[in-house]
Amino acid sequence: MSALARLLRDKRAAAAAEMALVVPLLVVVGVGAVEAGNYFLDEHRLVKAVRDGARYASRQDFSNYSGCTGSPTDVDTTLRDNVKTVVRTGQVSGGTYQLSNWTDSRAVFTVKMYCVATAGGQDMRNGVYKGMTGAPVVIVRASLPYVPILGSKVGFYGRALKLYSSEQAAVVGV
Repeated sequence: MSALARLLRDKRAAAAAEMALVVPLLVVVGVGAVEAGNYFLDEHRLVKAVRDGARYASRQDFSNYSGCTGSPTDVDTTLRDNVKTVVRTGQVSGGTYQLSNWTDSRAVFTVKMYCVATAGGQDMRNGVYKGMTGAPVVIVRASLPYVPILGSKVGFYGRALKLYSSEQAAVVGV
């Protein structure tokens, strides 16, 4: 009997050979699950932060929204900077960033306003909006690149992945 025939019939270490074939796939699936979980966590944090910023902006005095028109326009810089701080840290001043990869050079952040004269067929220039051109609505948007936690170590950089959130809220004043 030749040595090759004996080798082909030998079943010892078959489990080790199968494991050697499966382990790379398991590692890729495991790393992918960790990265996907981290991406969704960062996106969730950004959505909550932008929602908090829109709520904060909607509770400001109506004087911050003078000159409101039917098309989106920028809010004044003080209000924009305060909303940006609320989105980044969850506080009006101080605090730590909610997302570690948020830097001014990499993030796109906007706060705009517009007025709605009618909504659902009703005139919006009554009640708290009486005497105004319409009900002011604030739009807060933030976008920043996703930074993978394991990416550079395993060859996944995620350069094309972005985190994005947009929220709007009607201004109700203080």
